[in-house]
Amino acid sequence: MKAGKQTTLGARATVSGVGVHSGLPVTLTLHPAEAGTGIVFVRLDAEGRPEREIRAHASYVTATELATVLGDDNSGPCVSTIEHVMATLCGLGVDNAYVEVDNLEVPIMDGSAEAFAEMIENAGLVDQPAARRALLVREKVSAVSGNRSITIEPADAYEIDCVIDFPHPLIGVQHRSVTLDNGSFARDIASARTFGFIEEVEALRRANLIRGGSLDNAIVLTRHGMLNETGLRFSDEFVRHKILDIIGDLALLGMTLLGRVTAERSGHLLHAALMASLLRNRAAWEIVDLPAPLGPISATTSPSSKDTLAPSSAFTPP
Repeated sequence: MKAGKQTTLGARATVSGVGVHSGLPVTLTLHPAEAGTGIVFVRLDAEGRPEREIRAHASYVTATELATVLGDDNSGPCVSTIEHVMATLCGLGVDNAYVEVDNLEVPIMDGSAEAFAEMIENAGLVDQPAARRALLVREKVSAVSGNRSITIEPADAYEIDCVIDFPHPLIGVQHRSVTLDNGSFARDIASARTFGFIEEVEALRRANLIRGGSLDNAIVLTRHGMLNETGLRFSDEFVRHKILDIIGDLALLGMTLLGRVTAERSGHLLHAALMASLLRNRAAWEIVDLPAPLGPISATTSPSSKDTLAPSSAFTPP
């Protein structure tokens, strides 16, 4: 890949699964997209035709209670549970793509981003004739709720430092730091699965939620252990998955980040609050072109950078 060039997929790629909350079957297809498109979700109707499209951007987040949901005030929710596929697109360096889904939710797959990473790696990436862009953080911005917080501040690369704390023998306090470069997402983060506690699972099912949840797509914790017989993929799989969620949610800023994220017990709601606060504070960031590989910053302000925050044009599958 050429340094500093935008990328898209080398070919279309498809996976099928179920929605973790709806329990309904869903097929997701990634399509190549032109430079400057960004990531755009496309909902298909019952006949398989494009019905709605929505840009993957923080301004379209409509719910964060159990997953991140994109939609708008006029038509309501468009697509839910987007964080894992968004994390993969960001983590593997895909700048432009259409994400086509034929139901309300992105499929949960095995509860991690591994299946999405494999489909992108199989499709391959191609360079495009435009410079990569990044949101360069200039000032520290935070979102806080009680003992939960997430902060972003200036840094030369995209760094995440995450702490979680659960009173469970398999979790406790876990801490991990990652810099998104040199294949770190695929190597260290993508295969970490989502998790939940058995008492919460039972309550959610009584509320007619997580109808597609199972031991095949989540780690289910009992009071003293876990129900899954396959064991953990990493001793700190829980904090790795929280980092995956952070990457996926913050990908809704619309491009890669140059900044350091510090999260303590954060979740989807705080991630959305941080993005809203950051975007409102125009002095806290600027959009830059990246003419060289990520490392010590060598970037120039892009005169047309504000265009990247606007909704995209209509979708036509290639």
